[in-house]
Amino acid sequence: MAQLENIDIRDILPHRFPMLLVDRIVEIGEGSIVGIKNVTANEPFFQGHFPEYPVMPGVLIIEAMAQVGGILVLRELEDRKTKLVLFAAIEEAKFRRPVLPGDVLRMELKTLKRKATIVKMQGTATVDGNVVAEAVVMCKVVDLPAKGEAPKE
Repeated sequence: MAQLENIDIRDILPHRFPMLLVDRIVEIGEGSIVGIKNVTANEPFFQGHFPEYPVMPGVLIIEAMAQVGGILVLRELEDRKTKLVLFAAIEEAKFRRPVLPGDVLRMELKTLKRKATIVKMQGTATVDGNVVAEAVVMCKVVDLPAKGEAPKE
């Protein structure tokens, strides 16, 4: 199984700090991927969510899962530098436990369906083997727009 370090991830995903939420890919298989996010106390979102009891926002956990899935999708495209992966849907999102500073968030995604430009994946996020979140995420691959333009379907 292949692994990717942060520099490899930045070569695949267009996200950058503070929105790059994947630190490492530890497994990539046929239609599946496992990524890691090391959650640290200095994450910018902890300044306001919540200063006295820092909790990683659920929407960012889902975003981190989607980024891991985006790596799986983009890695398989030869022309990935000309493509963008956008959220199309989030279904069945459930949050089981809070994610706190110091946690290592492990995100596992498996492809459920894949059509020409649409991919549907089941995602599970765990900390120390305990499920913290799960969701079905769907993304759409679009052509990378020119600077200043909106993505086109």
